[in-house]
Amino acid sequence: MKNRNSIQNCNPRKNPAARGVLPLVSAAALTAAFAVSLAQGAHSEEVTPPPVPANIQVPAGNTLLFVGHAVGTQNYVCLPSSTGIKFTLFTPQATLFNNHEKQLATHYFSPNPFEAGKIRATWEARDTSTVWGLVEDTSSDPNYVQPNAIAWLRLKVVGAQEGPSGGDTLKETTYIQRLNTTGGLAPAAGCVSAADVGQQVFVPYTADYFFYAAH
Repeated sequence: MKNRNSIQNCNPRKNPAARGVLPLVSAAALTAAFAVSLAQGAHSEEVTPPPVPANIQVPAGNTLLFVGHAVGTQNYVCLPSSTGIKFTLFTPQATLFNNHEKQLATHYFSPNPFEAGKIRATWEARDTSTVWGLVEDTSSDPNYVQPNAIAWLRLKVVGAQEGPSGGDTLKETTYIQRLNTTGGLAPAAGCVSAADVGQQVFVPYTADYFFYAAH
């Protein structure tokens, strides 16, 4: 980012070329302000995670950063499997919002550059910082998870990077929990024979994603 003080000391009348620099500096300043605003919006709300099954609790030494409320679909394709034919998840497609319905991030599958391109669950913040998560454990315990809802998860971050312009909202994330799920399960019908192979379904779901960092 350009030094604002150097710009303030410029005299456009004496240096006509500086006139072309000012809009660029303004754009850079706006970008910086947006990044700060995003980080503050994501981290400023006090949030308490719900009780969770013991196997998906986040290890001690990690602190909650923020929560994103996801709305989207779990996308399945009918494929052959070791047990016959079944719907297989090929990507989620969701948008995460804060408590004020402001967009925080998007969620999908993508290649993780820190694991030689292995496909992982991915979250990309509005400042384009990105993390990739490995599912460590799941729970469908009916004491916590609603009937007909996808499982709750704990994921360990196995790749994290800043955005091209230095966005770092997600850069320090260590763990992610998927909790409070509704919907999203693969259909019970529609993938039973070879004729169904290739059939895709997009199942609506909601979830809360809790992001943690080491402290």
